[in-house]
Amino acid sequence: MRRVFCVLAALGFIALFACDRAAASIIVHIDRSRQKMDVVVDGEPRYTWRVSTARRGYITPPGTYHPEMLARSWFSRKYYNSPMPHAIFFHGGYAIHGTYEISRLGGPASHGCVRLDPGNAAILFGLVAREGMGQTTIVVH
Repeated sequence: MRRVFCVLAALGFIALFACDRAAASIIVHIDRSRQKMDVVVDGEPRYTWRVSTARRGYITPPGTYHPEMLARSWFSRKYYNSPMPHAIFFHGGYAIHGTYEISRLGGPASHGCVRLDPGNAAILFGLVAREGMGQTTIVVH
């Protein structure tokens, strides 16, 4: 009986410490003038990627946001059912998502969303999903 209690106590102790791990802080900086995104995790620069933000006549809204919704697979209801893989919605219908128009990255091209290479979008999506939307801040400037 005592052996069972010791094993259960040890498992409880391990579970306590496994659940106590603090999630990483993620800051996503989107620079509309440079058409670049910098991802900082726990204060350390992790990634810099080319993006496409809003083209003339549209806007990628400046400000500080937190993710509102994650969608691994999404299609735009407003713009021709266009694919938006690994979408991170941050302000109403505005999202960071993958694009298949890779040649347009590095210059304004979207209706307001922040477009990324699909592989980079998957990396960012996985990071935010793993660490949590509440731990993620998106800054558009």
